[in-house]
Amino acid sequence: MNEHATPPPAPPASESLRPVACLELKAAALLLFTLLLIVGSGLYLLYARGVFEPTQTVILTADDSEGVVVGMDMTFSGFPIGRVRRIELASAGHARILVDVPRKDAHWLRTSSVFTLVRGLVGGANIRAYSGILSDPPLPDGAERPVLGGDVGAEVPRLLSAARDLLNNLSALSAPDAALGSSLAQIKTLTERLNGPDGALGVLLGNAADARQLLALLERSNAVLARLDALLARIDGMAARADRQLLGSDDDKDSKDALLPALRASAAQLDGLLADTRASLGRVDAVLQEAQAIGANAREATTDLGALRAQVQSNLSKLEGLINQIGRQWPFARDTELSLP
Repeated sequence: MNEHATPPPAPPASESLRPVACLELKAAALLLFTLLLIVGSGLYLLYARGVFEPTQTVILTADDSEGVVVGMDMTFSGFPIGRVRRIELASAGHARILVDVPRKDAHWLRTSSVFTLVRGLVGGANIRAYSGILSDPPLPDGAERPVLGGDVGAEVPRLLSAARDLLNNLSALSAPDAALGSSLAQIKTLTERLNGPDGALGVLLGNAADARQLLALLERSNAVLARLDALLARIDGMAARADRQLLGSDDDKDSKDALLPALRASAAQLDGLLADTRASLGRVDAVLQEAQAIGANAREATTDLGALRAQVQSNLSKLEGLINQIGRQWPFARDTELSLP
């Protein structure tokens, strides 16, 4: 048996490589399809990026364009509504940022819109648009507006300087010889004096002696007020007793001890005596008239006149006695002494 067998003979080359029909045409079609696919993808990308969409231009002016790059978005309420197309340097030395805004989003921009360029500590710059009054006229195409800058990094040195000043002030306040320490010591002393025996009076007056004098004065004032209350009570009692002596008690208005009822009764008697006197005088007048008219009966008229005179003298005596009785009663008596309890 032969260990090394001879391989079978290879087929001829003409049989293994058969010619493909329309090979060049198929290769050209494949290349054309690949080219169309690449072109279509590019066109789709351009369409997706809004290259073929109608836009209007907004020109933003800033002192510098640091952090702004071509292709960055301009946002409104967090949504991109425009894209930076070009950045150029104006003749006045400031930066001009040309932003393309699609027509469908241009209605968010108004003549009163405000544009800001904010540079953060982390990340790039952001261009933002704010429209407070959407009823204002739309922003025209090619309008040029200034950009309000807000660089957070520029505020860091100022914040550090303010923090350094604050720390220096705190160090000055907390120093042993600072005014705050002396103020706290004075407050502590004031609190101790308030908690002391003299209390707030000692703090207000300045020393304990004046506080004790004020307390003594208050005590004397309280004693005087108490004596005044007692005196007023005694005066009220005396006034009540005087009322009872003058008017009588409330239960018995016709009391014999009351002066005013007695005076009223005496006045009534006096009125009666005066009425009797008037009547007597009238009779005297009538008699006198009769005496003048009748001269012949003089003796009888003289007798009548004597009787009338005696009656008048009697009435006058009664009147004098009543007047003397009234004079003896208080308060008409001259030497009247009122004894109070």
